[in-house]
Amino acid sequence: MNIQFDPSAKTSIRNISRRSILKGLFGTSAFVLAAQFPLARRGFAYPTGAEKMPNGVKTDPKLFVAIDKDGTVTIMAARAEMGTGAARTSLPMILADELEADWSRVKIVQANGDETKWGNQDTDGSRSVRHWIQPMRECGATARRMLEQAAAKRWNVAVADVEAVNHEVVHKASGRKLGYGELATDAAALPTPTDFKLKDAAAFRYIGKGNTPVVDLVDITTGHAIYGQDAMLPGMKFAVVARPPVVGGKVASVDASAALKIPGVEKVVQIPATPLPAKFNPLGGVAVIATNTWAAMKGREALKITWDDGPNGSYDSKAYKASLEANVRKPGKVERNEGDIDKAFAGAAKTFAQEYYVPHWAHAPMEPPAALARMGGGKFEIWAPVQSPGGARDDTAKFLGVKPEDVLMHTTLLGGGFGRKSKCDFAMEAAFLSKELGGTPVKVVWTREDDIQHSFYHTVNVDRIEAALDANNKVVGWRQRSASPSILSTFAPDPKHPFAIELGLGFVDMPFAVPNIRLESGEAAAHTRIGWFRAVNNVPHAFAVQSFVAELAHELKRDPKDMLLELIGPDRKVDVSKSVTTEWWNYGEPFETFPVDTARLKNVVQLVAEKAGWGRQMPKGSALGIAAHRSFVSYIATVVEVKIDDKGNITVPRVDTAIDCGFAVNPERIKSQIEGASVMGMTIAKYSEVTFAKGRVEQTNYNDFPIVRMEDSPQLTNVHIVPHGIDTPPSGVGEPGVPPFAPALCNAIFAATGKRIRSLPIGNQLA
Repeated sequence: MNIQFDPSAKTSIRNISRRSILKGLFGTSAFVLAAQFPLARRGFAYPTGAEKMPNGVKTDPKLFVAIDKDGTVTIMAARAEMGTGAARTSLPMILADELEADWSRVKIVQANGDETKWGNQDTDGSRSVRHWIQPMRECGATARRMLEQAAAKRWNVAVADVEAVNHEVVHKASGRKLGYGELATDAAALPTPTDFKLKDAAAFRYIGKGNTPVVDLVDITTGHAIYGQDAMLPGMKFAVVARPPVVGGKVASVDASAALKIPGVEKVVQIPATPLPAKFNPLGGVAVIATNTWAAMKGREALKITWDDGPNGSYDSKAYKASLEANVRKPGKVERNEGDIDKAFAGAAKTFAQEYYVPHWAHAPMEPPAALARMGGGKFEIWAPVQSPGGARDDTAKFLGVKPEDVLMHTTLLGGGFGRKSKCDFAMEAAFLSKELGGTPVKVVWTREDDIQHSFYHTVNVDRIEAALDANNKVVGWRQRSASPSILSTFAPDPKHPFAIELGLGFVDMPFAVPNIRLESGEAAAHTRIGWFRAVNNVPHAFAVQSFVAELAHELKRDPKDMLLELIGPDRKVDVSKSVTTEWWNYGEPFETFPVDTARLKNVVQLVAEKAGWGRQMPKGSALGIAAHRSFVSYIATVVEVKIDDKGNITVPRVDTAIDCGFAVNPERIKSQIEGASVMGMTIAKYSEVTFAKGRVEQTNYNDFPIVRMEDSPQLTNVHIVPHGIDTPPSGVGEPGVPPFAPALCNAIFAATGKRIRSLPIGNQLA
């Protein structure tokens, strides 16, 4: 169902700028606080990587809270909401708690894309809460202090004698009260105080409670939420694009005569291809403009296009897999080196080696990409479900050859993202076509097939792991080689090896206590667009390492959980900065605040084993599998229970996951993230595979790129959150649930059947 989108309508999603606030968009607002917090003023603060993010922590205003005379508190959400509840629920909730606001009187508005105003807006990397909890708390506490000062002044009493309590300021001695709306104007006239005090954790109303509902829940469940596909403007046209079937290809010739005869088709426009590396720029192709989506799609079918496939026309997944396997069987580029690996293997009493393969994946969110754009007076206005609205604005401006301030990016709700919608090629297409049509609003619609066949794919990967064991069956040498095309190839000339960020995703930060370690990368050229996918390279590395540990345990007749704990070794902070050959990337976070803490990793292993009943007797065809991984500076361990029938059909009756993500800001959202990660983990383990032949993606839709349905999703997911106080910094939640799922599942399958899965997806390997 399409919902008429009117920018002036009273919807839960409105896009406003600080300038518009100050001009009176909040016409009745009596209090507007521009919060800016240089680090020097944050004496209590612990360091994070927020300041190092592009346009990260600025001295410009980032967060705003407005209070109307009727007491309504309006909080701006600067990040994109793609269904996790972080951007439009958890972060405003933190501010509201410190403000001592009544959540039922809070409303949320969505910021436009402008990082020079709001700071970094990249909704990725599982860092929204860990980077913004401190500024949000300070913003709320500062506003609360100003309201208290205003009340004290009104009553002519000391500010120490008043206290903000649930949307009112109370004079403790007399019991007099003033509502926030009554104080807003006076508070707004006060200078921003520096003597604010954060709440004690015991006084939290919402933080850490898990009792705050998702802001958009009612709209989402009743069909009133506005996604990118829902955006509409009067007089808009619809467009679909025939894109080069091979990345790097272009149109050699096109005959649009038949397309232009389709009723409703009005125009055919060629979009120029961008030479590789294209970053997020459109692939190019031929756009069909029509009065409705159906006509545009039928017009596209009628196009007669001859493609020049370019340099990637021979890309073939089977041949490429063989090349990756060959490359990990020979020495590669050394990425981390400790001890003397050659001596360890030369003197080993026994060696053990295995290889693991993970294919390309497409994100395939429920909502395919879509964007609505209109040009007017040389300026562009875009509505789109983008994870990085600030980046989308800048990239679109560069593509169009205009200034960033000439592009206004409105962020709609995202119908899923998983990394796909941090690439804004679809927004650029819409803006380009509106320009070509002289300013007519144009909505570009991607079909499911468009999305699956023209995505930014998760990298394909082969890992080979070799262990050297001494006479006591202790692992004394660990050699791992990994080969996968790099994300960097999307942005720059292909390096053919992973760069620091990819290496830090579960590879060079491998936490095992082995005296001799060498980690190498094999050469792997990219032949398609490589992008980040939920948890990114952590997924293949966790699959390889955690599968290998279980295989090694079986080889040594050990319990897999005990083998894992032995390899993790003693409690310590693992600092690999001196043993990596280049830069070590710790998710952009300072090691002092977010170390690799083996005690916390071991704890989640032991906790999940206890909760899942590890070691309990299982009926024939059923078993448990375990895996653990650190990613996005959180620690997580998963036990999957499987039940497999005589035909090889897999059922997952139960999943237990223990997560240590520091202080749990919103436990209900954490549980939801892990439950969703189990479903996604099941999907990629069981089904997902994008393959190429003659440079073309062979899959088209959910029929041949399936996701798990209700009947084969995990039936029960138990989430066990390790408790911490507010002093333990929150860490990532959105992505860490995915990496351990596939190895835990495959370890369980082996325990139940004796069949080892080393190549994903599982597909029909059990048949």
